[in-house]
Amino acid sequence: MKSTNTPTLKVNAPVNRLVGDMPKVGIRPAIDGRLGGVRESLEQTTMNMARRVAKLIESRLRHSNGLPVKCVLADSCIGGVVEAARAAEKFRKEGVGVSLTVTPCWCYGSETMDMDAAIPKAIWGFNGTERPGAVYLAAVSAAHTQKGLPAFTIYGRDVQDIGATEIPRDVEGRILGFVKAGLAVATLRGKSYLSVGGVSMGIAGSIVNQDFFEDSLGMRVECVDMTELVRRIEEKIYDEAEFKRALAWVKRNCREGKDYNHPARSRKRKDWEWEFVVKSAMIVRDLMIGNPRLKSLGFGEEALGHNAILSGFQGQRHWTDHYPNGDFLEAILSSSFDWNGIREPILVATENDALNGVCMALGHLLTDTAQIFADVRTYWSPAAVKRVAGQALTGAAAPGLLHLINSGAAALDGCGAQTRDGQAVMKPFWEITPREAQACLEAASWPPAICEYFRGGGFSSAYGTRAQMPATMFRLNLVKGLGPALQICEGQFVDLPREVYAVLEERTNPTWPSHWFVPSLTGRGVFRDVYSVMNAWGANHGTISYGHIGSELITLAAMLRLPVYMHNVSDERVFRPSAWTPFGTSDLEGADFRACANFGPLYAKTR
Repeated sequence: MKSTNTPTLKVNAPVNRLVGDMPKVGIRPAIDGRLGGVRESLEQTTMNMARRVAKLIESRLRHSNGLPVKCVLADSCIGGVVEAARAAEKFRKEGVGVSLTVTPCWCYGSETMDMDAAIPKAIWGFNGTERPGAVYLAAVSAAHTQKGLPAFTIYGRDVQDIGATEIPRDVEGRILGFVKAGLAVATLRGKSYLSVGGVSMGIAGSIVNQDFFEDSLGMRVECVDMTELVRRIEEKIYDEAEFKRALAWVKRNCREGKDYNHPARSRKRKDWEWEFVVKSAMIVRDLMIGNPRLKSLGFGEEALGHNAILSGFQGQRHWTDHYPNGDFLEAILSSSFDWNGIREPILVATENDALNGVCMALGHLLTDTAQIFADVRTYWSPAAVKRVAGQALTGAAAPGLLHLINSGAAALDGCGAQTRDGQAVMKPFWEITPREAQACLEAASWPPAICEYFRGGGFSSAYGTRAQMPATMFRLNLVKGLGPALQICEGQFVDLPREVYAVLEERTNPTWPSHWFVPSLTGRGVFRDVYSVMNAWGANHGTISYGHIGSELITLAAMLRLPVYMHNVSDERVFRPSAWTPFGTSDLEGADFRACANFGPLYAKTR
């Protein structure tokens, strides 16, 4: 199958593929409620502050599906409980999922605060001397903490004048970071994780814990046996016209790689496998998000899908010992483009590793980009590389490498062919050009699957991240007696000399995508060297997201009450609710565990 140099992909318009309106951001302008001179002098200033914040959010943020983020302002300033109740009722009707209170002045804390326990909330108290906005911030923060309703507090470093119209840079960063994480929480709520199959090869992450999804994420788990793919293929429960178009596109754009099997499979068999894996990709997508076309074909039930924001495919071994593997469906769906054009990634976790899948969803909702799923396979020390490749590691790679490699859902976006300002990046789908999508496709080949691993055949995505890019690797683990806990490692992808790259890759499996990752070392704890990071990793898989998003992940984890037990984010970048402070200020990691245990899973009390 040959690729073409002619870009044929269009950028699809943003669309909400799932049931439920996109969550909105509620802006609550709080005010000193004393009429007779005080409130009147502050009314316009307070409401203008709220309008500026709404404008900032709407101009800078989008949902991960590309749709604009919308803000809802309270109809009036909130000076007491009645106006607070009116705002809460408006927000409920408008579908607000994130709450942000702003004020330049003193207000009555417990009378004006947001009392919705399930909605992430923050307060920006203006740092000015004319009116005590910072005093209100401290008072309402204490009220939130005392009532067990954690809130993020935003307080600018520098004093401003009461009539200032600019939002300071540090405040702006806190607002946008809080809102983006809050929208991720709200977007997950009510959606599904679709488990296609069961436990893969005894991998703990694919022992799907439904209580965790319900209590911590507000999601539900839907389960479908893998034989549903066989049924839909044999009974033709898919769009035949789309399949023909998809197969033709795959023949043009998905270059078949070297067959390492001895003997090689026949051409006839390979052609059948291509048809099978393309149908499988369509069917898993339809299982996740539905397909109206199926209803017109007489399959009304199948047309509905499972409202799944995320899925996992078991594959090994009960499927792959007999049928072509799921590598193609995992990789192409998790990428930002397919035969239907450039679109939001459809997240599928390899080997039904639901915990790594959750990380894919968190990373996608925070960055809007595709995510890389990989084994955290090998630590290569400088001495070992020198011994087997005959060359010393230099530059960013000098401390040693983690080889991230897996046969499945490494989105093709990760090859480094997308650029911004001349630098390799991974972009939201609405920024990807047809030429960049085509370059990603051409960077990958699809070798026939190694039959030692996959007796039923199939095709694995093979490419390398041939660029230097900042990246964050993270992983969620479940611990008996503790519950869920997150680990985070910021670092960078590095590109190795071809002769070194080839030697190291050939020692593992050249038919799978490879990424060479170097953690950012701090000299402390497990981040004292690369070996210690590898040694402390909690599972065989990790999710890798473009950019350094450790601080954003920490903020999101706090909202969901997921403690973070390993990270290399500097203290000044950590942003958690003010309620975390009484649990300890010198040991922030320990305080995080104590706070999360104290407040408990976000949705456990609402079930």
